[in-house]
Amino acid sequence: MAARQHQGARREVPLSEAGHDERYWSIGAAEVAAGLGSGSRGLTSDRAAAKLLALGPNTVVEAPRRGTLRLLLRQFESPLVLILAVAASISLVLHQWVDAIIILLIVMGSAFLGFFQEIRASAAVADLKKRLALTARVLRDGTERVLPVTRIVPGDVILLSAGNLVPADGIVLEAQDFLVSEASMTGESFPVEKRPGIVAADAPLGRRLNMVFLGASVRSGTARVLAVRTGRHTEFGAIAERLRARTAETDFARGVRQFGYLLIRVMVVVVLFVLTVNAALDRPVVESLLFAAALAVGLSPELLPAIVSVTLSAGARRMAAEGVIVRRLDAIENLGSMSVLCTDKTGTLTKGEVVLQQALDAAGRPSDSVKRLAWLNARFETGIENPLDAALVAAGEAAGFGPAGCAKIDEIPYDFERRRLTIVLAEADGHRMVTKGAFAEILAICTRVATGATEVALDEGHRAALNAIFHAHSAEGLRVLALATRQFTPKQDYDRADEAGMTFRGFLVFLDPPKEDAAATIASLRGLGIAIKVISGDNRHVTAHVARTVGLDAGAMLSGTEIAAMRDEALWHLAPRTELFVEIDPQQKERIVRALQRTGATVGYLGDGINDAPALHAADVGISVAEAVDVARESADIVLTHRDLEVLRAGVEGGRRTFANTLKYISITTSANFGNMVSMAIVTPFLPFLPLLAKQILLNNFLSDLPSLAIASDRVDPERLATPQRWNVSEIRRFMVLFGLTSSVFDLLTFGLLIWVLQADAALFQTSWFMISLMTELAVVLVLRTRRPALRSQPGRILIWLTVAILGVTFVLPSIGPVRAAFGFVPLSPAMLAAIVAILAGYIVTTETVKLWFFRGRPDPAAAPAPS
Repeated sequence: MAARQHQGARREVPLSEAGHDERYWSIGAAEVAAGLGSGSRGLTSDRAAAKLLALGPNTVVEAPRRGTLRLLLRQFESPLVLILAVAASISLVLHQWVDAIIILLIVMGSAFLGFFQEIRASAAVADLKKRLALTARVLRDGTERVLPVTRIVPGDVILLSAGNLVPADGIVLEAQDFLVSEASMTGESFPVEKRPGIVAADAPLGRRLNMVFLGASVRSGTARVLAVRTGRHTEFGAIAERLRARTAETDFARGVRQFGYLLIRVMVVVVLFVLTVNAALDRPVVESLLFAAALAVGLSPELLPAIVSVTLSAGARRMAAEGVIVRRLDAIENLGSMSVLCTDKTGTLTKGEVVLQQALDAAGRPSDSVKRLAWLNARFETGIENPLDAALVAAGEAAGFGPAGCAKIDEIPYDFERRRLTIVLAEADGHRMVTKGAFAEILAICTRVATGATEVALDEGHRAALNAIFHAHSAEGLRVLALATRQFTPKQDYDRADEAGMTFRGFLVFLDPPKEDAAATIASLRGLGIAIKVISGDNRHVTAHVARTVGLDAGAMLSGTEIAAMRDEALWHLAPRTELFVEIDPQQKERIVRALQRTGATVGYLGDGINDAPALHAADVGISVAEAVDVARESADIVLTHRDLEVLRAGVEGGRRTFANTLKYISITTSANFGNMVSMAIVTPFLPFLPLLAKQILLNNFLSDLPSLAIASDRVDPERLATPQRWNVSEIRRFMVLFGLTSSVFDLLTFGLLIWVLQADAALFQTSWFMISLMTELAVVLVLRTRRPALRSQPGRILIWLTVAILGVTFVLPSIGPVRAAFGFVPLSPAMLAAIVAILAGYIVTTETVKLWFFRGRPDPAAAPAPS
């Protein structure tokens, strides 16, 4: 189809800069452009800057990044912190100034610690996202420029081509075979052709064929578009504003939520028990409320949001240094959970450096004529950039070809149903259509075959000979396309119906050799418990050859034709046992991903093309590359700076390291806190005083959490990286109960020593138990951070030094006068300190023994089942 322009009847139309109400689709493009202060040269830089200042950036909703004040306020959103604040307020009303101030200071300290860590994490994520900001080609001052999408304003002239995301609502000024996918807007799965013109004012959105909308993706062709609405004023922005749809809950977020429910149940039981006992013993109400609130806070890992943010942002920074850019932080855990990776072969298993090995005529002989026709087709193609066309252009330039005597008349762009691309050329004797594409699709539209200087009918004998040539080269792992031509008497327009009755001219044979390290990388991914599935549109012979070269099972194969003929239940059964999916169309990619998910796998999908977007969106973790088309990159959660499975393998290990360190904090902190809370709940009825004051509980919890901030940089044992990891709340519960009760046993021994041997008063009891409970919490981090014997697993340097420092502070605190007075501590005798150290040593040895028993013969509690 030729490019089309439409000149509407000129009339005066009042237009607003933002474009809220006007029905642009029913107005001539020239009038709309004039009303927006634009024209064929686009906007001037000054006018565009003024519009940007007036209308704001071209974003649908404000950036999700929280402001500084909001981040600070978020630290106080926890119901437990609010309960504690209420209890402190009651103390202020009753003039218990010291207790109230100490409690509030500790709460504020925890809040500011979390706040500064989240500020740092937010800055890290924002910096990573800048590296992936979308850009668009725009005319400014009559010159083509590449600008960030956020700077586009109404009146800009945008240049679009296949693979682009549409960055604003706009009117089509010029179009060349311009097909757009608007599924996100209309629900229509098939691309729609857009062209200049005018449609009725009452036309529904799906019938506005002269407009494109923000969020749509260009499937083929090129266009010039006049932006008329941007940001929240677009159709997509209006929908987003109404729906405010939430992102689907990730596996990690679901685990955190279920873990929270577990903590709430335990808190309710412990707090109600303590309140009941204190009421029965006629203890002061305010003191009992403070104690119960402190118990609740003491049981919860209140720094969990900060720990998760620190761990994820630290993991994102490490992964970025290794070439893995994280677009959503929670995708790191999904990457660590991945048990199946679906990928194409080009650029991942192969080098992606496609070269034209030879151009052959229909008899299989080298042919410069076929090479030149292919070069002309690639040179004039304006749709999807791809390595095959690049290889043809490079080969033609090396051969010294030129377009003398030829001019491009029209183009019928490539699509994934026809699997071919057509260029129409004007030559001295008329118009010639040159079509290249997949062998089967080209052969299907041919009725004749070129044999030397003549053409003959394409009978069954010739078809068999052509098939033999194709299969012979494909079996060698070479990519083979076919080329056909047809002569026309010149006419105005050409379309797909003209791709018929063509003459088969020859073959284009491309070489894309496997990467030298592909086999080793696949083996290492398998060693990490990840099954590799190749999903390719290539023919079975090429794909099987490459698969055998890199160590995949070429016999475990399903073709697109076979998949189309089977029901979903059959695919659920076969997909986990299949390693090669060949001759696949774009819709089937998403179906394969969902079939694998149906069997319980956590699926990662690596893709970079327009046809990969649905599968990237459906996968548990979508993975793309920095040079991918816009729609693929925006559909992905993870972006690789290099299309290399080795980079991805490093990213998987980074995800698992981050996941493991997050679970360390949760498991260790909750088990230690649970043990302390149980101990206090048990001993409370038997003491004439509280085992710890509320402010002592909070100080204990605050100090024990400080080393946990270093868990983000802790080392992870290799065996924790060897398998996919998933949340297992029931396993965390068993861990919490067993090691919490182990801690409680030593707490009770301490209680017995203090009550029956030393006959300690309230201050001595509280000081002694504050020290022993804090030191056991610190020590248990170093013991339980690994499934190995503690001395055989080296902790991170920051973690060990912070732990040692807080241990030192624990010994010093009771001897500091102001601290002693504020918190009710008393100095301890050398004998008492020696007894505490002995109890601590016994606890470490016992916990190490229980740990080895707990993990002996058990799978990693975070490990997912091995993939099929």
